[in-house]
Amino acid sequence: MQRSAFLLSLAGMPTFLRAVPDPPVVLLVGGLDGDATSTRIVQRESSSPPRGLRVLTIPRVNASNAPLVFPPVGLAYKDNAESHALWRAIGLQAPDLVLIAGTQDFGLAAALANNSVAGMGRIPARLDAAKAGLIKGLPRSIPKSEARLELERRLARTPRQAAEELAPWYGHEFKEAVYISAVALLAQLRLGRSAEVERFVEPYLDGTKRSLAKPTGSHLAGHLLFGELAKRTRDARCVELVCRAADLGFLPDGTPRESMPLHDEMSDAVFMGCPIAAQAGRLTGNPKYFDMALRHLRFIQKLCLRPDGLYRHSPLTDAAWGRGNAFPALGLALALSDLPKTHPAFDPMLLAFQQHISALVPYQTADGLWRQVIDNSASYSEFSATAMTATAMLRGIRNGWLDRAAYQACVDKAWHAVNARIAADGRLIDVCEGTGKQASLDAYLRRVAIFGRDPRGGAMALLFATELDAPAC
Repeated sequence: MQRSAFLLSLAGMPTFLRAVPDPPVVLLVGGLDGDATSTRIVQRESSSPPRGLRVLTIPRVNASNAPLVFPPVGLAYKDNAESHALWRAIGLQAPDLVLIAGTQDFGLAAALANNSVAGMGRIPARLDAAKAGLIKGLPRSIPKSEARLELERRLARTPRQAAEELAPWYGHEFKEAVYISAVALLAQLRLGRSAEVERFVEPYLDGTKRSLAKPTGSHLAGHLLFGELAKRTRDARCVELVCRAADLGFLPDGTPRESMPLHDEMSDAVFMGCPIAAQAGRLTGNPKYFDMALRHLRFIQKLCLRPDGLYRHSPLTDAAWGRGNAFPALGLALALSDLPKTHPAFDPMLLAFQQHISALVPYQTADGLWRQVIDNSASYSEFSATAMTATAMLRGIRNGWLDRAAYQACVDKAWHAVNARIAADGRLIDVCEGTGKQASLDAYLRRVAIFGRDPRGGAMALLFATELDAPAC
């Protein structure tokens, strides 16, 4: 899918992250009506902003003069892509005033003033003729908009406070032992909600429910919750469930399979298979599980690791899907946490982790996120891949696997971006929908960007926030 020049221009647009004492923020928008005159005026006006104002610009919105609708309708970014992208970009910039230069705004000014923009709040706006002096006469005492007040509230949160706001919405069921629920419940354990988590897990421990009744790769990673409880409680039943999952990598006589099963040839499988094998090794002391973690990694790398160090999602296409890279990053960080440094699997897995993280860093956008397709600047900045990748980096820094001086700034930028995109009611901005392997780059570019509550995005945000809040590991 071809993306407009406007969408490309938004890809690196930084979220407004300045502190409360900043001056009023004015956003100039040009080209909404397809007229290049307003674009030139916006660019000229922003070159010498008045003192006492901070001026942001989106100079060229609608070069193709496509019909726009505000507030946007349809699925982002499949339908009305320009409308959705502009709406969310303005909300995340959270200006105090929006000035739209031109003769036609498709109802944008009224929509901004009367609706919560991307869940941030209302923003005063007006349509003005595209002429010199557009901002010259603006007052210096523009009140803060609802959107700016909300963004400042979000960015003032500590990771613990953000986690506490997410916690009522995510991590309150374990109907199946799958990774999304397990990750959210791991975070709830970190928040001290062990009694509730143990209640959800008990049916699997007493045999009422079978954790591997219809196993998938997601179920393998879902067993990480049992492993965490085993470390905390020493419950042998939890250890047994972890081993049942890890033992799927072996024939009945104990011979190791080519890899952990249920991988579907996807890079996700580094997360689904490596950590549970390493966890079984740590809990039992049996080195065969550590061997399997490395064996599985190498199997998936042969299928999915590209020469440039990024992972294709599957052999169907070279597309470096966002979560398709976040899964290997987080999966290796978790596996390394359980691998003994003295085991032969540790060094090659550590090197794989370091090389992958190094390959990801150049693709972090100016606003602190990684994209839906990592190396495609026309794809949107994506929430869940960012939370997962930054969690992996943070764990790497704290364990000495990554150099703090080289990577801490990446984690900090990612946290600012993720924190800005979490509402108090658990709504999130731009989480990619569930995605199996796709046959083309275009199919990845067309994945829906969810605005609202999303179990996967919420779980990964909780994991990131509680990882930041936890003592150095």
